[in-house]
Amino acid sequence: MSPTRRQVYHRRRIAVFSVLAVILLAVTYLTSTGLAAVTPSAAAVTEPAALTQPAVTPAWPSDGAGAIGAVGFDGVLAASGEQGTVPIASITKMVTALVILEAKPLTGDDAGPDITFTDEDVDIYYEAIAENGSVAPVVAGMVLSQREAFETMLLPSANNYSVSLAVWAFGSVDAYLAAAAEFLAANGLTGTSVADTSGISAESVSSPADLVALAKLVVANPVLASIVAMPTADIPTIGTVVNTNKLLGIDGVDGIKTGTTDEAGACLLFAVDVPVGDSTVTLVGVVLGGATHPELNRTIRTLIDSVTPGFRKVELVAAGAPFGEYSTPWEQSAQAVAETGESAIVWADTPISTTVVLDPLALGEKGDVVGSVDVTVGTQTVTVPLVLDASITDPGPFWRWTHPGEV
Repeated sequence: MSPTRRQVYHRRRIAVFSVLAVILLAVTYLTSTGLAAVTPSAAAVTEPAALTQPAVTPAWPSDGAGAIGAVGFDGVLAASGEQGTVPIASITKMVTALVILEAKPLTGDDAGPDITFTDEDVDIYYEAIAENGSVAPVVAGMVLSQREAFETMLLPSANNYSVSLAVWAFGSVDAYLAAAAEFLAANGLTGTSVADTSGISAESVSSPADLVALAKLVVANPVLASIVAMPTADIPTIGTVVNTNKLLGIDGVDGIKTGTTDEAGACLLFAVDVPVGDSTVTLVGVVLGGATHPELNRTIRTLIDSVTPGFRKVELVAAGAPFGEYSTPWEQSAQAVAETGESAIVWADTPISTTVVLDPLALGEKGDVVGSVDVTVGTQTVTVPLVLDASITDPGPFWRWTHPGEV
């Protein structure tokens, strides 16, 4: 029996709606897969190379105590012997110089104000002789610039000039000592105490660590750094004064101060410029309690020779170096590379650690920042951005339609 017109109409409606449903489903599928966001992919991180350098063993003198540091490096790099407080003899004069320069600053090649010496300064001269201290001549009515007076105090290590300058700057030795105590506290030199201006007193003491910090303060002061590097100076009325530091100019030594008393022994606070690649590091150090200055100088030269190889220029990150790779299901890939290069001068076996952080990535343009590499050297951290070395583009509709579960 043939279907009725009503049945034919009903069947046609079902067929039409079925086709429309299929079309709707197809459109929905193609649209959803074609417009869906790509799932971000994690990068495969490249394990950074180990950068920590071999240790270096300084050749310390067999007697006494010492410590070394360097400008731009935290604290003490290495030390030997007793590290407590001990008499420091004429190294005390570097405290005197720094404290006076806070009250009476000098800049550049400025000679500073004139100082007229009096009968009181002549009396100070004879008192220093009576103490069996080192002195330089003084004449009542003599006029020197502040810089010339500093050169006379520091080069021949004249005890009388340390007293005269302290009185000139502060009015009395007691007032100077109060200012010195404030200076030492302000600079964190808690192991240092000065009982006089010259160091002839055994109660003027410091620790090797504090003396390394003191040396950094001296070399950071252009006026003092230039004076302690002078082998000689021509002073009006007095004549030529000669630096007591016989290591000046040898192996790059350009300072800082000798010291000698029965209690302290032979002492030297020193600074030396160490070439490292195309850069220079200022090494500072101190050795206390030597038997004689000639012997002390020999041991310090050996120490410097042993320490110099410990400074190395290390490439922390090379520009363009890969630290990770992104790979996509549609077979595109790009590396995360260092945007810039970084290097650092490193001392001996200072720990160097590298941390790589890479963000998950879906799509990206060449040069986009996708993370960073942090390199920590001791207590300092250098951060370099990581960028894509190639673009990761959309896979396109055909791949999306044929890989619905991977979008």
